Amino acid sequence: MATTESIRKAYIDYVLTEGEEPKSVYIFAKKNKITEAEFYNYFGSFSALEQNIWADIADKTLTEIKGQEVWPGYSAREKALSYFYAFFELLKLQRSFAVYSVKKQPRGFVTPAVFAELKSIFENFCNQILSEGTQTGELSDRKFFSKRYKDALWVQFGFVLHFWINDNSAGFEKTDEAIEKGLNVTFDLFQRSPIDNLFEYGKFLAKNSGITEKMGF
Repeated sequence: MATTESIRKAYIDYVLTEGEEPKSVYIFAKKNKITEAEFYNYFGSFSALEQNIWADIADKTLTEIKGQEVWPGYSAREKALSYFYAFFELLKLQRSFAVYSVKKQPRGFVTPAVFAELKSIFENFCNQILSEGTQTGELSDRKFFSKRYKDALWVQFGFVLHFWINDNSAGFEKTDEAIEKGLNVTFDLFQRSPIDNLFEYGKFLAKNSGITEKMGF
């Protein structure tokens, strides 16, 4: 009997063996001794199936990191780092598929459809930790810009993914370094800076313009 997991595994095996997705659901189903109806019980297309594979890795990443005893005590920065490290550690188990899937995607500024579910899971996670970070004061709550923090993290994720695909270092140690350096720089920008202090001072002066006028300024 077909299951979500068995179909995922069969699809990965097929594309890695043949170098391309099956010509039709009929051919794929026949090869794996299931019916087309069984396939469609779980997935509407090969595109939906491939999206699900990426989403499954994202879900497993969240389950793994949130199950750690130290998780509740992590800062937003530490939670983001933990997610990135865990995701790419799990992705190593499916590296051949990941390389196949990423390299066939069109390059451009629009997120490929295959990453749609993954992006949704990722952004929900980011919204949670960024909200926590803002509430604790770890991150600066900047008008307009705060809503874009998750977008910056998604861009960083995309960069690391492509970096990892082309990383030939032992144990992908260069990818680990890229994650550490990239996320630390990104979160440094999210934190309060002298620019924020200047902005707050400007707002203070604007609200108290009457006082400053009396002082001769």
